Amino acid sequence: MQSIGIIGAGLIGRAIATQLARHRIAATIANSRGPESLSSLVAELAPSITAGTRQEAASKDIVFVAVNWSKLGLALGGLPDFTGRIVIDTNNPIEAPLFKPFDLGGRSSSEVVADLVPGARIVKAFNHLLAATLAADPAADGGRRVLFLSGDDVSAKAEVGALIETLGFFGIDLGSLAVGSRLVQFPGGPLPAHNLVRID
Repeated sequence: MQSIGIIGAGLIGRAIATQLARHRIAATIANSRGPESLSSLVAELAPSITAGTRQEAASKDIVFVAVNWSKLGLALGGLPDFTGRIVIDTNNPIEAPLFKPFDLGGRSSSEVVADLVPGARIVKAFNHLLAATLAADPAADGGRRVLFLSGDDVSAKAEVGALIETLGFFGIDLGSLAVGSRLVQFPGGPLPAHNLVRID
């Protein structure tokens, strides 16, 4: 199993950590306030989830990025070289409490994220469900909850797809990053917040 890091310990980062812990998959989670601030979370999700620094989480083979949109630049600045490693972009260009969309100048959010992690193999995933739904057992209504993914690197998508399956979800590949990331982007895409189940 590839090593896993999570940058961001908000609702989505915690939901991802919860799913990994459910399957005893090791991961390092980090936030802007330091490992000590995550003591209660890691106590809840121990032993597979540990707290670390941003640098430690970012050095893993697969790195989830789950940060408030306005804080992405700060969260990803000064980190190790991402070249060749997988970055899972879970972000949407919007923030509570106003939920006013950010002006991306016609670009997709994943294109913006890609500029912040040069050389990374970007996969868009884990962003279209509400956090509570993402954290819940993916076995639902006689099937498996759907997670969409997209990206330009075939092997990176295969690895993320395998992780999605291991977690108990049903992965659906939406194709290239340019196409797929726009389909799941909130706001604007047609797929966000749809809780779909694949009946086995």
